[in-house]
Amino acid sequence: MDLPKHSVSVSGIVVDADDRVLVIRRADNGHWEAPGGVLELDESFEQGVRREVAEETGLDVCVERLTGVYKNLKGGIVALVFRCTVQGGNPHPTAEAVEVKWMTAHEVSDAMVPAFAVRVLDALDEREQPKVRAHDGVNLLRED
Repeated sequence: MDLPKHSVSVSGIVVDADDRVLVIRRADNGHWEAPGGVLELDESFEQGVRREVAEETGLDVCVERLTGVYKNLKGGIVALVFRCTVQGGNPHPTAEAVEVKWMTAHEVSDAMVPAFAVRVLDALDEREQPKVRAHDGVNLLRED
């Protein structure tokens, strides 16, 4: 029996004291997103978040808590999203992120497609229960 193939990704929603979120403009597609990427086989979720944020922004972060699980139904990608705080470093553009910027929730809603903006907004929600959502790569899909 052939099992479905899925990719697992992780993202870090880095929040500052003013409830702004660090976002990147991706070099590969020009979209604004939270830093993140594919989880390596030999790393934990938290290690993957710290690595991806460091590679894309230059920041060292403390991973605080899981804020959501998201599935791109078209791409077969499962994303685990974690809220983080800065431990050290200075944010700067990298080979993977042509621009790095602190944004408010309102700015995120204007700059990102809904499937990615909701990850940030869910992370800013102070409730401890992680969200579980599905999308098509751009728009959220209604739960049945």
